[in-house]
Amino acid sequence: MPLTRISRLTASERIAGANLQLGVTLAGVAGALNAGGFLAIGQYTSHMSGIVSGMADMLVLKHWALVLAASLSLLAFLSGAMSAALLVSFARRRHSANPYAAPLLLEGVLLLVFGLAGSQLASREFVHVSLIAILLCYVMGLQNALVTKISNAVVRTTHVTGLVTDIGIELGKMLYWNRSGERGPEGRVRANAKRLRLHSSLLAAFFVGGVAGAWGFSRLGYIATLPLASLLGVIALAPRAVAWGWFSTRH
Repeated sequence: MPLTRISRLTASERIAGANLQLGVTLAGVAGALNAGGFLAIGQYTSHMSGIVSGMADMLVLKHWALVLAASLSLLAFLSGAMSAALLVSFARRRHSANPYAAPLLLEGVLLLVFGLAGSQLASREFVHVSLIAILLCYVMGLQNALVTKISNAVVRTTHVTGLVTDIGIELGKMLYWNRSGERGPEGRVRANAKRLRLHSSLLAAFFVGGVAGAWGFSRLGYIATLPLASLLGVIALAPRAVAWGWFSTRH
């Protein structure tokens, strides 16, 4: 993909296909981090449903330390989402042409830290929670909120339950038999092929990313994250590179 097109993935003025391209890329990253993170700490960090349910279980069983641990993971995810909103809002206030670049760059830097210092972070805990778990939950919240804002809540890259639900809805519409003369409140039932392709692509990207992340981590360890950090860095810094003419061709 040309650098000029990459630079438009974080632009405020969305080009055709930008949400799909960025969404698929980040869904793959999320899948890789979720699967690789599980091999590192034995915990999935992309979905808060399991963490909140675990918190409820531990509360009933009076395992207070585990309740606090789950609370910290939830707070980290929440803080990541808040950070994305703050960074985007600040960039928009300054009329930035690429208001979504800063959160992506922050995510890339955090993944670089994960790749280079993951083994040290794994051995350290804060109130029975691995620092890796806190870091990855923060990254997942940051990324999910960023893509939600970019796509006006159409795309989410870590919420696979929602993706599968939306795919099921569209497949149900596709299989529905509209009898002649039958019309509901909104007319004939029709599947949204564009939405079905979008969510199917995101689900496939998350799965492929998960396979790649698990394979990379099982063979390379924490440094398997470095290509992901580099990818995010390229997307975030592409607007600067284009603006400064680093890759311009002059005759």
